[in-house]
This record gives sequence, C-alpha cells and structure tokens, in this order.
Amino acid sequence: MKAVLMDSFGGVDVLKVGEAEKPTPAEGQVLIRVMATSINRPDLVQREGKYPPPAGDSEILGLEVAGVVEALGSGVAGWQVGDKVMTLVGGGGYAEFAVAYVSHLMRIPESMSFEEAACVCESYITAFLNVFMIGEFKDSQTAILHGGGGGVNTAAIQLCRALAPASKLIVTASPAKMQRVKEIGADFLINFHETPDFTEVVKEFTNKKGVDLILDHVGAKYLAPNMNSLGYKGRLVIIGVVSGIKAELNLALMMVKRQQIIGSVLRSRPVVEKGEIVAEFTRRALPKFSDRSIIPIIEKVFSIDQVADAHRMMEEDKHFGKIVLRIQ
Repeated sequence: MKAVLMDSFGGVDVLKVGEAEKPTPAEGQVLIRVMATSINRPDLVQREGKYPPPAGDSEILGLEVAGVVEALGSGVAGWQVGDKVMTLVGGGGYAEFAVAYVSHLMRIPESMSFEEAACVCESYITAFLNVFMIGEFKDSQTAILHGGGGGVNTAAIQLCRALAPASKLIVTASPAKMQRVKEIGADFLINFHETPDFTEVVKEFTNKKGVDLILDHVGAKYLAPNMNSLGYKGRLVIIGVVSGIKAELNLALMMVKRQQIIGSVLRSRPVVEKGEIVAEFTRRALPKFSDRSIIPIIEKVFSIDQVADAHRMMEEDKHFGKIVLRIQ
C-alpha cells in the first residue's frame, strides 16, 4: 500500500511517500480503506523523534482516519464491509489502509464528507474528553481555552457552544486569528502577544470570581497566571507543554481555593478506556455533527503527496482549525 514513510527523524524533508506492508486486522479490529486523515501536532513531535507510538501500534504517522471498512477481524459484530467510519488509531493514519479497534469506530453521518470526518476523532474527542468528561464543564460556567485557532481549541469552542450554550468562553489567540475565534463563539479574547499574564483581565471579566475551567497546552509558562485565574474549586486541565515542563506552584493558593491540576493525554490510554470515551462522545456530541450544529473547520486539504507542505503549514501556525490529508 501507499504510505508516508520516514528514513530518519527530523524536519519535513524526512517525509516520503512509498510502499509499506498492508496491515491485517487482529481480533476485535477492522481494516479501513483510508480516504482521509488529518495533521495533528503530535504527528510533528513524532516526526522529530520525541513521541514514539504506543507498543504494538503502527510506526506510520496519523492518529485518526475516515474511510470505508475493508475487512473484519475475528469477533467483530455490528459492522459490515462497506460501512463508512471515522476512528482514532494509535498510528498508521497516513496510509491507504489502517487497522482500528471496533470499539473506537463511529459511523460517519450522511451529512459529512470524508474530509470533514477526518477532523473529528483526535481534536474533537480530545476537547470533549478534557472539557466535559475530565473538566466537568457545565452550561453556566466560565472557561479559558488557550490556543487560538488550533484544532483542539476551535473544537472546544464549537463543542461548548453546542453543548453548553450559556457558558462563557475566554480565548487566548494571536492577533491574526482573533476575529475568526470571535466568530465561532468566543465571548472574550486575549491577545497572548500583548498580555502574557492574563490574570488581571480575567479577574475583571469574571468580577474577580475567576474561571471554572482552563484547557491548556502551553504548560510551564502559563502555570502561574492559570492558577491565579482559576476560581474556587477551579480545574486546570493540561494537555500539552510546549513552553516547558517545570514551573513553581503556589501550593497554599491551590489548597485554599481547592483547585485541581489534571494532566491528560489521549493516545496512550488503554483500548477499553478509549472505547468508553468514544461511546460517550458518540452519545453526547455526535448528534451535533449529524444535524450540522457543528461543522469541522478545515483550513486546507492536501493530497498525500503534499504531506511535507501540510506539516510545514502546521509548523508555521498559519492555519485555523484543521489541516486535512486526502489519501485516496
């Protein structure tokens, strides 16, 4: 099969389209003919050699796919060859065929294209897991969502507007993306270039109460302003550490305000746990995609032969929403 391969780790120039062995579905898995996948920031980190796939998963990049069921492994029930599906994969998305666990499959709504479906699993499930399942975000609450126009952040804004329409959303973004962030549902915007310590503006917006939830991928640089911006019993969910992994923490403030800091990753979770997350997402969020209340935001669709250009776009941080890779 055709796949994106790497002879070594490094920059976008290590990505080459070549031939790889077609995978075979094991018990409880299906083989998917991949129509589209998407570019996610962990793909770039793996390309650099800093994020190896979990044991037993494909070394090929790609964490989500949309396509058609090609073959069933033993013990699979409820699915048929030809079903249109979207799913998380531990690796292998940048290829013509990929295997996925049956418990991770979702049916693609009739209203969605393969390119749109390729955007859903990694970013939207990550946002749903960390905002609603782990973060326990409620309709009347206020959140800070860091990351401007990135895939997870735009997904989180859309999910909050659809599932918690009365909530208040504070979003940090670059100047170039602030208007589009506002258009998809942000209530209050912070230019992170001009306001790296956002504590005071958050206090002003919340009448000194602070926020109930913060979704953060920045890490060390934002720890102090994040904790200062959290209100009583507030929850900080950290899903990335792009600014570093070490920072000082005011434990007294955390104790008095009964705050929580929660670290979270999706890829390395056990198969069963991922299946439970997918089931809850399917129940609560997928109907919003079916009725087009949520439409995945796509910046650009590249062909598999343009994979280096797709990675370069993400590295330059010029995209808004998702970058899609059309496989066939």
